[in-house]
Amino acid sequence: MSNLIAKDFPLSTLVSPLLDWYDANARILPWREDPKPYHVWVSEIMLQQTRVEAVKSYYLRFLNALPTIYDLAQAPEQQLLKLWEGLGYYNRVRNLQKAARIIVERYHGELPASYEEIQKLPGIGSYTAGAICSIAFSIPAPAVDGNVLRVISRITGSRKNISRPETKKSLERELLEVIPKDRPGDFNQALMELGATVCLPNGFPDCGNCPVSHLCEACRQNIQMELPVKDGKKERVVEKRTVFLLLKDGKTAIHQRPPKGLLASLWELPNLPGQIAKKEIGEVLSPWGLSVISISSLGKAKHIFTHLEWQMQGYLVEVEEKGELSPFLWKSRTEIERDYPLPAAFLPFWNQQELSLF
Repeated sequence: MSNLIAKDFPLSTLVSPLLDWYDANARILPWREDPKPYHVWVSEIMLQQTRVEAVKSYYLRFLNALPTIYDLAQAPEQQLLKLWEGLGYYNRVRNLQKAARIIVERYHGELPASYEEIQKLPGIGSYTAGAICSIAFSIPAPAVDGNVLRVISRITGSRKNISRPETKKSLERELLEVIPKDRPGDFNQALMELGATVCLPNGFPDCGNCPVSHLCEACRQNIQMELPVKDGKKERVVEKRTVFLLLKDGKTAIHQRPPKGLLASLWELPNLPGQIAKKEIGEVLSPWGLSVISISSLGKAKHIFTHLEWQMQGYLVEVEEKGELSPFLWKSRTEIERDYPLPAAFLPFWNQQELSLF
């Protein structure tokens, strides 16, 4: 198996300039201020597929509500989902709790200081295990994510496909040989920080502020935008949906999604597949035991999941029940925002507060 790193590239030459740069430029982030194992773990799970700025408030709220692994293990599912509301990829927090319960049962509520044991936990792969071990326990373990793969590919001029698992494994082995034993966490964070703030994924990298641009093969050849090499994105399935903000006696209808599948166990605004015309809404709502008083459009919105795109039309519909019980829960806006996790897909319609209907 060929290496990501060219044989003649001394990867060890990155260590000193990267650490010097990190010491002077590292962002102040709440999980860096108090890098306990639990704190690092929660932050790393939150940061998967989510921007740093978006994570800060979620992280602080989560730890305020669930300050220990014991609290996380015992939290009711709806509280857990509500704390995660808006971060998306809800299986991340479900796995977080599954792992917390294992940690309570096997390790007395403390993350084990072992790369191998941490990687066995649900939702933790090699990157997260390396991040926790290096940052929280000062164990020399690599933490290779997309940022690190991009940075190293550009520095070395590598055209190895970073979408392939063998490319990541190869880089993990090579970084393990040079990661400084006295500062493994800082080294890993320096690589991640460089990728997040300088060697950017979208647009031209900020080579003028890169501490290792003098070592960078992509910069020397001016091929920064050609690297890294990776598989093209899979084409998303597009699904049309019609979303209803149903109002009755000052309360709105919500519905809990099934316990399995997309957005499992979260609460949603009533919705149906397809684009339903305004004149058809009365007929559509009738099987739900509702009759229409008034209808107004809430416009269109789009929400992108990993391999699925919802293209939505929203309607605000004031209704009354026809005698049969509708299949929905009717709650005030305050109750919903306090107690019921609502996926981000529905927020473009939910957030139209200028309607002053709650």
